[in-house]
Amino acid sequence: MAKTGPKPNKNTKERKIPERRCTGCGGTFPKKDLIRVVRAPEAKENEAAEANTPMENVCRVSVDFTGKKAGRGAYMCKKEACLAKARKTGRLHSSLQCEITDAVYEELAKEIRLSEAENNNEDE
Repeated sequence: MAKTGPKPNKNTKERKIPERRCTGCGGTFPKKDLIRVVRAPEAKENEAAEANTPMENVCRVSVDFTGKKAGRGAYMCKKEACLAKARKTGRLHSSLQCEITDAVYEELAKEIRLSEAENNNEDE
């Protein structure tokens, strides 16, 4: 009889890598490779009353660098083309179910440029 080697341990499992879908291009990527944009759940009724707008239009949207902020999240590739497509088609707006300000898009563009610069530095 030939030896087949040690039996695989039933308790050790391969860890799954969490994947998310990019709001811009629709591609599926590992979660750590994407940028998370989050709508904070802190929209209060008094803010909506002060602004004289419906409740769903008052929200705080920000870029989540840690990936752990509370709230509804959407993910974006680190590509300017995906950001442009998401902005043009309003996909980020529909994913987060609220208005997205120009400041959020500028912050996303800045983050994308920084990540592209880091990738270029690593290649050298």
